[in-house]
Amino acid sequence: MGDPQHALVLDYGGVLTSSVTASVHQWLTSEGIEPEGYHAVLREWYDSATRDSPVHRLESGLLPAVEFEQLLAARLRTGAGRAVRADGLLTRMFAGMRPDPTMLGLVRQTRAAGMATALLSNSWGNTYPAELAELFEVMVISGEVGLRKPDAAIYTLVVEQLGIPATRCVFVDDLPFNVDAAVALGMVGVRHVDAATTRAELARLFPTLAEVAE
Repeated sequence: MGDPQHALVLDYGGVLTSSVTASVHQWLTSEGIEPEGYHAVLREWYDSATRDSPVHRLESGLLPAVEFEQLLAARLRTGAGRAVRADGLLTRMFAGMRPDPTMLGLVRQTRAAGMATALLSNSWGNTYPAELAELFEVMVISGEVGLRKPDAAIYTLVVEQLGIPATRCVFVDDLPFNVDAAVALGMVGVRHVDAATTRAELARLFPTLAEVAE
């Protein structure tokens, strides 16, 4: 890895891919699932103060994806009142996500500029493209390490594996609460909206990375 001065830490879904929200909306629409019911369940599970939340257990690797699919499907209904098929639910939910070639190119340019790179992702039973291993020196996947964003421990883990102080790590995520948690630990946070905005923000924060924004 050499001795880079800074590290770029990126989320996967919604940062290195097209919008997660758009993919979920496409799935809800195609299967006629009531969006209000879906969003109510996810709010309940995300807002749960306990570690028994299905989302927490899924992302921490404690709940197999197939069991999560069964739990979520049981809480959903179509507009016609039909049950939602559990088998393959997560695959269908994320079927609309595509790699973002601009962001992948940005990672390559960042490495060429001398920065270390790391992936920090909450897994929902995802299969990650093999090419990511060539782009990142460090890959921390929530389900593999038993930790999840926005828990402080997972940010500490990625910083330790990089061997670079948190204050020299830039964290990019599309979810505000994940960015806030990174900033609380001293990392520089960037809320990802699109590739052009993220690229420009990196150059603004670190003049030495100006070539990345060109």
